[in-house]
Amino acid sequence: MPRTLCSALPTTRTDSGSVTVEGWIHRRRQLATVTFVVLRDRSGVAQVVVTDPQVREQLSALPEETVVRVTGTPIGNTKAPGGVEIIEPAITPLSAPAEPPPVELWRPGLGVTLPTMLDHAAISWRHPTRQAVWRIAAASMAGFRRHLDEAGFTEVTTPKIVDQSTESGANVFALDYFGSTAYLAQSPQLYKQMLTGVFERVYEVGPVFRAEPHDTARHLAEYVSLDVEFGFIRDHRDVLGQLRDTLAAMIEAVREKAGAAVETVGAELPVVPERIPIIHFREALELVGAAPTEPDLAPEHERFLGTWAHERFNSDFLAVEGYPAVKRPFYTHPQPSDPRWTNSFDLLFRGLELVTGGQRLHNHADYLSALAARGADPAEYAPYLEAMRHGMPPHGGFAIGLARWVTRLIGADNIRYATLFPRDIHRLRP
Repeated sequence: MPRTLCSALPTTRTDSGSVTVEGWIHRRRQLATVTFVVLRDRSGVAQVVVTDPQVREQLSALPEETVVRVTGTPIGNTKAPGGVEIIEPAITPLSAPAEPPPVELWRPGLGVTLPTMLDHAAISWRHPTRQAVWRIAAASMAGFRRHLDEAGFTEVTTPKIVDQSTESGANVFALDYFGSTAYLAQSPQLYKQMLTGVFERVYEVGPVFRAEPHDTARHLAEYVSLDVEFGFIRDHRDVLGQLRDTLAAMIEAVREKAGAAVETVGAELPVVPERIPIIHFREALELVGAAPTEPDLAPEHERFLGTWAHERFNSDFLAVEGYPAVKRPFYTHPQPSDPRWTNSFDLLFRGLELVTGGQRLHNHADYLSALAARGADPAEYAPYLEAMRHGMPPHGGFAIGLARWVTRLIGADNIRYATLFPRDIHRLRP
């Protein structure tokens, strides 16, 4: 008999009148004459009612989290999940009896500390509230891909072992590469720019690595980056427009593919405005009361600006454009009217930096000048500069940190809640 998912029980009809479900024993309740079993699979839970003494005895030797197959008769019961329960079951173990899990998965909430949750991630992710978090992340990635595919982008994959740093040498992981020094890629930035000269529009979903010794709720040493780069733009405002449409598509995919997960975690999905509010970096410094010489915004500044954007524009999003050139990488295009500033932006989402993006240089001579100004040797970037030497369109792009995106969607206070197996300065396992 083919397997039926728990969520499909209310609409399943079979010639024999029986159904087969498979999953984990989520919870058992043994009463005097009946045992109730809640079975969990990837789609949800189902209730199984056991009255046969032999089957009840069999169940007593099958602890919670044991994997089983259940074949029985579905009947209506408004108190059961989905309004259906299974009676007169035959139960077949599909795994050895499970050992007691380190966390109680049957409770409505996981109810453990973050370190305990992370130490036992392989088990704690089984809890419905934890599964819901990653279903939101998966739907976000699906929406990202679907939107960009439909917009004529080509998905690419770029090396994660590289011979140089992308932005600076201070925060890279070095490794021995057959006797030479190599690094884990900080981002696909240089490669996605080169590939813009091939496909015009590219995107990548992949890991990036930052050897930043930060022990904060917003930093990880490895995270998933959703990268976009495309050509034939006028300036960074075109990039921000594409970002806006991409975020809207991601939200729509979460609503469509993970609506139940959103309800499970009580997430509040934002509305992406038709035009994301924009302020210049200079204005942002004035608003937060920072010195005009500050090269960046501090976390408390971002939070202040997030509150301001919500009160002023009723928007969860705010773009801060025109970051100072001294703070941006060498490939960033200067602001034409004043080269102290750049055609770049950070997008704040509910008071947290979510995206960095902007327009890139595209003329070979400009790259030589930019590298010389920073005392960098063009020879170190020879393959990258070759693309610029042979004709590159005006282009730009952005990168979304998936974990930060999900963290803000679910209202969590630590990015580790939105990461399957986080890596930070303390954690290298599981």
